[in-house]
Amino acid sequence: MIFKSTFSYSRFFILPTALLAASSFSLAQDACPQRGQLDTAYCDANNDLVADSPTNKSKHRDPSTLVWAYTPVEDPAVYANIFKPFTDHLEKCVGKKTVYYPVQSNAAEIEAMRSGRLHFAGFSTGPTGFAVNMAGAVPFAAKGVGTEVRGYNLLAIVKSGSSFQKLGDLKGKKVAHTSPSSNSGNLAPRVLFPSLGLTPDNDYKPMMSGGHDKSILGVASGDYEMAAVASDVFDRMITRGTVKKEDFRIIYRSATFPTSSFAYAHDLKPELATKLQQCFFSFRFTETMQKEFNGDDRFLPITYAKDWAVVRDVAEKSGTPYNKAAYEAESKREAEAAAKRAAAAAAGPDKKP
Repeated sequence: MIFKSTFSYSRFFILPTALLAASSFSLAQDACPQRGQLDTAYCDANNDLVADSPTNKSKHRDPSTLVWAYTPVEDPAVYANIFKPFTDHLEKCVGKKTVYYPVQSNAAEIEAMRSGRLHFAGFSTGPTGFAVNMAGAVPFAAKGVGTEVRGYNLLAIVKSGSSFQKLGDLKGKKVAHTSPSSNSGNLAPRVLFPSLGLTPDNDYKPMMSGGHDKSILGVASGDYEMAAVASDVFDRMITRGTVKKEDFRIIYRSATFPTSSFAYAHDLKPELATKLQQCFFSFRFTETMQKEFNGDDRFLPITYAKDWAVVRDVAEKSGTPYNKAAYEAESKREAEAAAKRAAAAAAGPDKKP
């Protein structure tokens, strides 16, 4: 079922970054033998890189209504109907009213889980690290087919009729990234492109489009001469007919990265978290979902420590480790980019991003 107006949109999303400092009253005051990269609100005594369930059972949450969201890699409204059969399944399987809420940015999604407004969520690859360390998210599933958890590639796409043949040809050109915390849309290009002759910030100034779909559409319209995007989003837009494959050329394809993670809030009642995972794994995607998600037909188990090791490595090498300082800086840049896009939209259609 779709999230109704009984929840306030503004209350849900407009959350100050100051929450990061304000919530240290939780586990910070308790003895914590191991925290690692986690914020002081959380503890990792078993060293599995994710927040432990609170040792104080009074802090376990067992809400009557479960609220969840999916990463805003594209227009969030697209997924409300696509995920409806899954949301309905969870409601019946878990035995609780379950609602899907379309988030507008990675920062809003992370803040919503940290503040307790989201109980589980699908986070895109890069922001998963911030969700784990800053919001106590516990990744447990990813989309896949059969027994294979599938991933995606970073693509560098250009218009098919352009003269660009390799990354080095884009020096001084208009190149789109998506958002500061995105793996394929920002962090991975900063790590992988330089060895191929194109260094972000030196050879070009990344233009934050606000989403993989916006970057792809921007290349098609001529707003950008190249864009760094996720292959799964690119493939979905072609499948939907939003863009035509023949209008683009791929001049770079990376090795495979893990795709979006699905995570629950660390302080859910353990029995509820276990039931939620069982209900995820028992669901089989509808034909519409399989088409939308490139043939994936189910959720499969993952761990953050193992399956996100390559992503954490990219984050470290790009100078954006998943810590509080980096998160606040990335959130600020994301907000500034969003403000610029809003100002450009308000100025009229002739205004370019």
